[in-house]
Amino acid sequence: MSEALIVIIVLALIFDFINGFHDAANSIATVVSTKVLSPLTAVLWAASFNFLAYWIFHLKIADTVAKTVRPQDITLMVVASGLVAAIIWNLLTWWWGIPSSSSHTLIGGFAGAGVANAGSLQAVHFSTIMPVIYFIVLAPIMGMVLSYIISVIAINICKKTNPSKVDRIFRRLQLLSSAAYSLGHGGNDAQKVIGIVGAAMLSHGMITDIEHIPEWVPLSCYTAIAFGTLFGGWRIVKTMGQKVTKLTPFEGFSAETAGALTLFATQHFKIPVSTTHTITGSIVGVGMTKRISAVRWGVTIKLIWAWVLTIPISAALAVIVFKIAQRFFA
Repeated sequence: MSEALIVIIVLALIFDFINGFHDAANSIATVVSTKVLSPLTAVLWAASFNFLAYWIFHLKIADTVAKTVRPQDITLMVVASGLVAAIIWNLLTWWWGIPSSSSHTLIGGFAGAGVANAGSLQAVHFSTIMPVIYFIVLAPIMGMVLSYIISVIAINICKKTNPSKVDRIFRRLQLLSSAAYSLGHGGNDAQKVIGIVGAAMLSHGMITDIEHIPEWVPLSCYTAIAFGTLFGGWRIVKTMGQKVTKLTPFEGFSAETAGALTLFATQHFKIPVSTTHTITGSIVGVGMTKRISAVRWGVTIKLIWAWVLTIPISAALAVIVFKIAQRFFA
């Protein structure tokens, strides 16, 4: 294994770790804000299920991500530049407390570096990228609609039940829903990094397809994202858990269940989506069951702008990083 490939694997695991603590808020914000679990217990709970996803999901999303850039335009410098750009944008948005998409950051960075290398947009597999772009809109809408439906059904079932009993029941159910969501988060996000490492190995001639990637790669990626989740993302937890709309255990359960169902469905169809977008849409959906004004639309619109800008900004950063790397290492 070359030194350059080792550097890429290290960068990929660093990104995966950052992804974990950046997106930990997605897994724990609802269960922490409803006070079902303490912050420390919540991150332990989420990290455990992030890692358990290793034994549940096949490498469908990893295969999709690896095909973002045409094989002939993938070099180790392309992969490294995309990773560095993704790390920079993830750290900046974490510092600013913006729950942007780590998934779109990584895909945008990879695509931008591929374009910089080829000198043409033809380097990008648009048949792969376009579903990702569509689901910038569709994933939160799916989460919102599902959480609204789940909330309405649950409200009708529980409307004659004592409120304290309802609260007690949903505190227990929220443990299951948060676990399911964390499984979906691990299965979705760790695989994107597996796909990036797989693309580097393919370009280096180490493997012939993503299915033949060495077992230590997915194991390392799932471990890295789980450890990242353990460190939490406290700046983003506040935004996700309280600023969009205030949540009760009943509402937290509805949001997490809707988010988990969306992630499982998109996983099945090999579509890499943003866990951030998904859970935000789900939280908005439960807020709308109270009244439209219960959702703080000013905060939500700012989040949407961050989502829209993430891919182009990450791509632009990757072009800059690639050009700098080309000057010093070509």
